[in-house]
Amino acid sequence: MFLALKDRRTSWLAKLLAFLTVAYALSPVDLIPDFIPVIGYLDDLLILPLLAALTIKLIPADVWQDCLEKS
Repeated sequence: MFLALKDRRTSWLAKLLAFLTVAYALSPVDLIPDFIPVIGYLDDLLILPLLAALTIKLIPADVWQDCLEKS
């Protein structure tokens, strides 16, 4: 995903969504606090993979394929 985001053919929306995904992952603020047993980690287990999948879906197929070959 990192290689695809550096590519100029990737849309600004995919780049923005990737930034938001990384910012949410590194942010100390969660939608559901982690100190709540079990439920506290559900946002990390659901939201982050969904954001990553959506970001990959927004990256053009040819750019994604080129980046997979490079990696």
